[in-house]
Amino acid sequence: MNKNLLIYGAYGYTGRLIVEECLKQGIKPIIAGRSAEKAMTFANKHGLEYDVFEVSEREKLEKWLRRGEVVIHCAGPFIHTAKSMVQGCLATNTHYLDITGEFQVFDLIKEYGEKAKEKSIMLLPGVGFDVVPSDCLAKHLQTKLPSATDLKLAFVSKGGKLSRGTAKTMIENLGEPQTRRRDGDYEGVPMGKSSMMVDYGDFKQISMGISWGDVSTAYHSTGIPNIEVFSGTTEQQLAKVKKALRLSFMLRSRTIKNFLLRQMDKRPDGPKEKRRLASNMYLWGEASDGDKKVEARLKTPNGYTLTALTAMLIANKIINGDFKPGFQTPSSAYGEGIILEVEGCELS
Repeated sequence: MNKNLLIYGAYGYTGRLIVEECLKQGIKPIIAGRSAEKAMTFANKHGLEYDVFEVSEREKLEKWLRRGEVVIHCAGPFIHTAKSMVQGCLATNTHYLDITGEFQVFDLIKEYGEKAKEKSIMLLPGVGFDVVPSDCLAKHLQTKLPSATDLKLAFVSKGGKLSRGTAKTMIENLGEPQTRRRDGDYEGVPMGKSSMMVDYGDFKQISMGISWGDVSTAYHSTGIPNIEVFSGTTEQQLAKVKKALRLSFMLRSRTIKNFLLRQMDKRPDGPKEKRRLASNMYLWGEASDGDKKVEARLKTPNGYTLTALTAMLIANKIINGDFKPGFQTPSSAYGEGIILEVEGCELS
């Protein structure tokens, strides 16, 4: 059986970190991407095999996918690329992993779950910071309170910085309402309307409700019908978001989004190594059933560092035959404790 690991979008900021982790472990992945120049330069630097194609080029995609057993898809925004990659994986019996945090993408991939079972392959999106730690935290809280009907999750970075790819995904969502889950269904509320002070353990910080992957994945993992996710912010930023509500119709404009995306392309593609290694992520969660409440906290390395570690942890498990066919979340595939297999992760 072909045990090769494939990485698409390997020359992007997070993709590079995953490749570096591969090389540390003595694994040489076969990479691919959209840019011939970037793929060739990066592959030659590390002595890797590579290919160049758009995910929409079905024949080229499937030919590449047949060279390996597992693909880690790193080229977002995933709302534009995941469907083609998943369809290619189903055609070639390749296990699918990605690093998305877009709830729409989780829902999209879940629709292919039964086909994946028939093919005996696993579809596990969100194998990075989005959403391994938060999904494990959600499952941990549900284990502590099986009767939970409400789940709140929050996270914040201390000392970190967004990658260019993550920022682009945020730009794509400008002007859209916050999505949360109520009674099992999605509910939209104006961005900035929902906020709370969160005790992250080492500090407290105002946190704003956001549309995050857990409104999909935590529901799949726990069955809890009411879920909301928050991200650490400042009072000043929260005030700006509320003011921007009056301009939502403008922020949804394709012309404005394309302008902002072009501006983003001029910036560095992610935090420098020293800053990344010196920063941490803090997560908090609370589950309640109307009478009882339980809470827990999780501290992890920087989100980009963690993504490389968790993506490779899960890829290695699959290559070693440890997987569940069909659509899965991190905790449904490997249990709530998988996050604690990563050095530097602490649950309290």
